[in-house]
Amino acid sequence: MAELSSRFVTVDGMRTHYLEAGPVDGPPVVLLHSGEYGSSAEGSWTETIPGLADAGYHVYAPDWLGYGKTDKVIDFADPKGRRVRHIAATVRVLGIESAAFVGNSMGGTYLAEDLATETPLLPVAAAVLASGGGFIPFNEARAAIQKYDLTEAGMAKILRTAMYSSRWADDPEYVRRRHRMSLEPGAWECAASARLRPPKPLTPDHGGENFGKKDPIAYERVRVPTLVIAGAEDPLREPGYADEISARLPDAELRVYAECGHLPNIEHAQRFVEDVLAFFARRYRKPE
Repeated sequence: MAELSSRFVTVDGMRTHYLEAGPVDGPPVVLLHSGEYGSSAEGSWTETIPGLADAGYHVYAPDWLGYGKTDKVIDFADPKGRRVRHIAATVRVLGIESAAFVGNSMGGTYLAEDLATETPLLPVAAAVLASGGGFIPFNEARAAIQKYDLTEAGMAKILRTAMYSSRWADDPEYVRRRHRMSLEPGAWECAASARLRPPKPLTPDHGGENFGKKDPIAYERVRVPTLVIAGAEDPLREPGYADEISARLPDAELRVYAECGHLPNIEHAQRFVEDVLAFFARRYRKPE
């Protein structure tokens, strides 16, 4: 099994953490994690990095600004833009000129938004959107994962809500690992910032600046091959959202996993890796 390294690099003055694995001369793959409380590269990608690295890919999994072990910084005027610009700068510092990018939830949404712009910041050769994009309703499940009290029981509730299976919520070690990341100084504040509501009239179902709004992404503008992976029982999206996204993407493949919630890269890690590797073999540079 490929060795997994935990590293730090300074990017625009920000101490930035990332995981790295795989042969140095392998085609690069960048993994972008989700945005729930306690999320990090470690929490999102530990189950998938070994399979990608063992297949010959050079895998990088950075922690977003405000998450994991990266500096806890929030740009309240442009939180998404600042995070994406920081990842783009991180990729440049690491010497990555072009890569396949895989994003889960927030990571997938930010990736899709960037790809749909006239001049994307990220050097994407192929993309995988796992539970990313689409309309994000403010429903009971969303409300439940927002009410986090920094306890292990609270973290288990988030996992039980987001996933179809209770396996991970019932695994004390996994819960402790995710809980530990949520206790990093400033992590709660950074994650909570997406849930803030400004003092202005809002629709009743609006749970914050990022939820309950029409999906603004112009998927028709995405110019790279894209694999869309979704959970059929995702409580944080509306049924059929992935079909709509893939239909609008010019060059897309779709996989919908039964008995799967919002985190297919964790709940069905083996199938996820197999599907991503098969997609890469068709649409990205295959390792020699």
